[in-house]
Amino acid sequence: MSVEIPPSGTRGGKRAPSGAVGRALMGVVRRVHRLTGSKSSGRPLLYLTTVGAKSGQPRTAVVMPFPEGDDAWLIVASANGAAGHPAWLYNLAAHPDEVEIEVDGRKTAVTPQTLSGEDRAAAWERITRERPNFAGYEGKTDRAIPVVRLTAR
Repeated sequence: MSVEIPPSGTRGGKRAPSGAVGRALMGVVRRVHRLTGSKSSGRPLLYLTTVGAKSGQPRTAVVMPFPEGDDAWLIVASANGAAGHPAWLYNLAAHPDEVEIEVDGRKTAVTPQTLSGEDRAAAWERITRERPNFAGYEGKTDRAIPVVRLTAR
């Protein structure tokens, strides 16, 4: 299992702020989500904790999970359809053995794997059926949007 990063695109939607500003905003987002029950549109959110590819520091992002049973989840590196991938994807690739998630208050160490071919196509069909807004991200960018499976270790 590994995390493959496809090339970035040349066009896309607006990215969320990065660096210190992005981390501060993500901290606010995490606190708001936790105060509201860690849900978005009635569905649980996933807190993805990685180790920074460059910094080596812990980083936590909030993403929409697509559960696959009790011990696996799909997540999408959509970055709102931006030309570039979200930082957490690079963190997964750099430190795949140091990834932890929290869903419904339960923390779990996971192993990430980028899906490809038929596996990715089937997952993408499910994701866009359940959350049609993800299909819109694909129209904003010319990059392949990675789908990552996180499997409990």
